[in-house]
Amino acid sequence: MSLSMYQASIPSFIHGLNNLSAILTKAEAYAAAKKIDQSVLVNARLAPDMFALARQVQIVTDIVKGGAARLAGVEIPSFPDTETSFAELKTRIEKIIAFLKTLKAAQIDGSEERAISLKVGGNDLQFKGQHYLLQFVIPNFYFHITTTYAILRHNGLDIGKKDFLGDLN
Repeated sequence: MSLSMYQASIPSFIHGLNNLSAILTKAEAYAAAKKIDQSVLVNARLAPDMFALARQVQIVTDIVKGGAARLAGVEIPSFPDTETSFAELKTRIEKIIAFLKTLKAAQIDGSEERAISLKVGGNDLQFKGQHYLLQFVIPNFYFHITTTYAILRHNGLDIGKKDFLGDLN
């Protein structure tokens, strides 16, 4: 049996976003327990030239909603990037998961050769659907989730691989 475009994307995106939300819940509790203003963690970054945690979450959700919508041939939902708290970031993740759950396999399967055009950093990028999913969307998805995880771990949050991977059953 071959792996479909839907199977290679939507279930993993939902799983990863749920894990990310759980990590943010732990970060919220950590900030409260340690009496750290949430904004310190929400605005934390690994290096001065990297995006802060809030922007990492915004990007990962944008990558997923844009990627899924383009592959499904539907309009990309738009959300302003205004989150300043863990609760707001988790609400954003919930919105993206809800959107992903509206997409059916029939909308995404067969999109391997679909022409995908987008602008990134002022550059026009052209892809075929499968290349777009495997070489752009999925790597960006995991990069920004991993960076969010690393920012929080660097700032003392007690999380590990199990938090990143979540329930594998």
